Amino acid sequence: MNAAPSATMPAVFLGHGSPMNALEDNEWTQGWTDLARSMPRPKAILSISAHWYVPGVRVTTAAQPRTIHDFGGFPPALHQVQYPAPGSEELCRRVTELLGPNPAVAADQRWGLDHGTWSLLVHMYPEADIPVVQLSVDENLTPRHHYELARRLRPLRDEGVLVLGSGNVVHNLHTYAWGLTRDELFDWGVRFNQRIRQAVPAGQVDELIDYEDCGEDGQLAVPTPEHYLPFLYVIAQCRHDEGITEPVTFPVDGYDGGGSISMLAVKIG
Repeated sequence: MNAAPSATMPAVFLGHGSPMNALEDNEWTQGWTDLARSMPRPKAILSISAHWYVPGVRVTTAAQPRTIHDFGGFPPALHQVQYPAPGSEELCRRVTELLGPNPAVAADQRWGLDHGTWSLLVHMYPEADIPVVQLSVDENLTPRHHYELARRLRPLRDEGVLVLGSGNVVHNLHTYAWGLTRDELFDWGVRFNQRIRQAVPAGQVDELIDYEDCGEDGQLAVPTPEHYLPFLYVIAQCRHDEGITEPVTFPVDGYDGGGSISMLAVKIG
């Protein structure tokens, strides 16, 4: 097995949790800050966020993408957050080249950076001086199709691009519970989270893709796919199938909502 080139950017999946994390200083946001400091500075960032779950494959093309406040019921201070990172015409073209022509990749001028992206980046790169492009999560594709599509993005890492997935491997807001201790966490959420932690470094790709086969734990942990699918985009950047070994680490872990939301972060490389 060969080691990955040292110049290759890592690929990172982060559990973003509540939008309020954008304003808070806690164990998760500090973990995101520390993670960014430990990595080479990316040339650009390609973000795959759970909150752009739409029909079709789209890529943002705005020169100055807007900060989208895609939520309600939160304090005014959160709605006032701006993340004025530039876009990147070069990265848009490169993503379109790698993914197209099948499927066709649509240029999108209207979408910007949703909170799945900027609530992380305000802590990772607070200067907002690195170009950011978002790639949609196509609601028409199966998990395996998403994984296979994401594999085509691997060259970006050797070009200095950070592939950033934003979602949660466990995300069930219907069961969200306040104030539970670590001993009271939902056992299904903990088991599924641990299953992910074991499967990623072992290279058990089929188990990660076919999460719906995990019985009741999988059904409760991933009742809808949009927060899980960005995780597959990051896992697909792992090059074990090319005979290249890369370290897999979990720089952040923990639970919110009594175990109904996993804050697990996965770093490839």
